[in-house]
Amino acid sequence: MDSVDQENPIQGRRQQVHHGSTEQCVGNDSSSSAIRRLKSAVTRKWRFLIPSCFRRPSSSGLSISLSPPAISVYQVWPGKNVFFLDGRVICGPDPRGLILTAIAVLLSERILLADVVDPSWKHPVLIAVFSMALAAAVIATLLLTATRDPGIVPRSRTSPPQEADTSAGIGTRSRRIVIDGVEMEQKYCRICDIFRPPRSSHCAICDNCVDKFDHHCPWIGQCIGLRNYRLYLLLITLALAFYTHTLAFSVRRIRVQLGTAAGAGLLGLLRSWPEMVALAGFSSMAVWLLACLLVYHVFLATKNQTSHETHKGQYRSSHNPYDRGVLRNFRECLFEKLPPPRVDFTAVAQPNLIGSAPTTTLAFSQFTIPPGC
Repeated sequence: MDSVDQENPIQGRRQQVHHGSTEQCVGNDSSSSAIRRLKSAVTRKWRFLIPSCFRRPSSSGLSISLSPPAISVYQVWPGKNVFFLDGRVICGPDPRGLILTAIAVLLSERILLADVVDPSWKHPVLIAVFSMALAAAVIATLLLTATRDPGIVPRSRTSPPQEADTSAGIGTRSRRIVIDGVEMEQKYCRICDIFRPPRSSHCAICDNCVDKFDHHCPWIGQCIGLRNYRLYLLLITLALAFYTHTLAFSVRRIRVQLGTAAGAGLLGLLRSWPEMVALAGFSSMAVWLLACLLVYHVFLATKNQTSHETHKGQYRSSHNPYDRGVLRNFRECLFEKLPPPRVDFTAVAQPNLIGSAPTTTLAFSQFTIPPGC
């Protein structure tokens, strides 16, 4: 063996170099595979933050799969909602009201800081900081109210029970239920194919049945229902505080300017400070409307009613079975734990085995929502 090594020293060195390079390649492959596993784990965890148009396939190269890709519930949901972050954020179909409301708050704050707050006042920094905190709270509550599930009721693809009353002659279906000793009519929704839960109604704008439906707010662009009514009340309260603060200091600055500009009058002030006068007028109108709206909803909360029920006169012929007294009504409205969402829009929609296999053009009738939703 020694003689062989002595006769072929170059071959021995080549074998050593070859083994060394092989070990180095194995080490590089293991490190690269570990990096790839780490990247895939991070991508799977934070995938919902990446827009769909920027996502790359999970595997490199081409792969052929006979099974169709997984379809989430939000992708085949027949309502008119707009979804973001893989169904985790739910917005209404028309965002113009939400955008206008946010612009109004931000523009009011900008005019207040630029033209109303006088550096010669006592504690101008404190006034400005308090105003910015109120504006930030209003914007945050506005976004939370507009992007939360208001209590969407899941749909059904089955036919209604035979005991439904169809004697109206116009295709309406209803049945009688008893709640706390009061007999009430439970209507059948022909769009969602369900008997609506008590206190729910179908929103024609969002095209959904919503639990404890109050109204569809055009300035938020979302339905107001069971799961975002508290945020809506908080939004009204914060917006009222913000515009009351803005109106108070706008009027104070106008009085100061009228006192210093002798003979100028309101028209001269309007020519010199149009933004400040416009802010005062807009703030006074906003304070009046928000105060009336807050008083109205506080009145409804004391009776445990919704705007929709009051508008329809649902309890004219009988007492409200949900009225449990002022204190208990307030506790239920503001402090009781809210139920989880009825529909999990991030879940995988199950293809309906009875119908044909799903194609590129998706139809809601080809999919069923899992029972957990």
